[in-house]
Order: sequence, then C-alpha cells, then structure tokens
Amino acid sequence: MKQAFIFDMDGVIIDSEPLHFEVDIETMRHLGAAITQEELERFVGMTNPEMWKIIREERSLPQTVDEIIAYQLAAKIKALRESAYTPIDGILELLNGLKSRGIPAGIASSSPRSFILEVLAKFDIASFFSCVVSGEEVHRGKPAPDVYLEAARQLGVDPRRCVVLEDSRHGIAAAKAAGMACIGYVNENSGNQDLSAADRIVRSIREISVDEL
Repeated sequence: MKQAFIFDMDGVIIDSEPLHFEVDIETMRHLGAAITQEELERFVGMTNPEMWKIIREERSLPQTVDEIIAYQLAAKIKALRESAYTPIDGILELLNGLKSRGIPAGIASSSPRSFILEVLAKFDIASFFSCVVSGEEVHRGKPAPDVYLEAARQLGVDPRRCVVLEDSRHGIAAAKAAGMACIGYVNENSGNQDLSAADRIVRSIREISVDEL
C-alpha cells in the first residue's frame, strides 16, 4: 500500500483552469496584447514565472515578469474570493478516506503559495494536508520533479511510496520523473491534455478507491 497521497491543485481539487484562462487573457489585454485559451493550454501545470517568461519573450512585452505576475495574481485572488467554487466532486470523500486510514496527504502545485492558501481557506480543507509545496518554492517547476520530491521529503516518505493525482501533461511528467505512481484525472476544463503517461486514468475522482492504493 502507498504511504502518502500527493495532490496537484488546479484542475484536481478546484476546477480553476477556466478562472486561470480568463484572468490570463484579461492580463494580456491589460498589457496591450492578446492571447487565446488554446495558446495558454500548453502552459497548464507550469509555474507563473516560467509561463510569463516565455510569453513575454514571444510577444516582446515591455513589462517585467514580476510586474505581470503582480497584476495577474491580484486579479486571480479577487476572482476566487468572489466566486462560488466548491471542491471538485469526490475530493472531500477522498480526503476523508485518506485521513481515516492514516495516509498523509500533501499538495504540490505550480500555483503561488498565496493562491493555494486562498483555495484551502475557501474550502476549509487545510487541515487535511500535512504539507503544501508551491512550484515557485523549488528550483525547477513542473515538468521537472522538484515539487513532488520536496513534498515527499516534507512528508517523510520515499517517493516510490507516493501516489499523485494530476490533470496535466506537465504534472504527470513531473510525478513520473520523481519515481511516483500517478493517476491522471480527465478534466475537460484543463484543455487538451495528454495523460497517457499516467499509470491510470480516471474521469471521476470517485473512481479512486483508497483501499486499492
């Protein structure tokens, strides 16, 4: 049996990719440029600094990456606070199942820590997680394995004894590079994601049985 369960957040715990796409498109508009959701889908699972570094170079934007992120993150937190988001169906049951069996859970997300904490507070689920790691707190973001390896370190569990829940190609690549088992969750709102590298693919969180981990 696996000794720890590590969650991605966006598109797995909260169906937030539409919020991210909308705010990122609006951020580009604020910067005097344009971008489509299809163009943004290739960045799903990546950190803000990595994404905006690429976009800034491709579009020759005059603003710094830090300036862009400051505007974008403030807009995202405002949108989240004003939204009626609830956890993705099945997440609360999965968290309770892990807790009842004494399996520690962690979060390893590419989102900034401030956004992660806003989501946990909104859903009142922070107590379920033994660690929270943001991709911006490690040397390399997904698809590099750093964020998952750091989560395993904080949980005190061998990476090979961890299972990950992911919804993006970059996230699955990161989990597998860390030597972890990975469940790919098909979330249509996360865009056209290739989940084929996952050990298992589910279309509902309710398909995941804690007893089978």
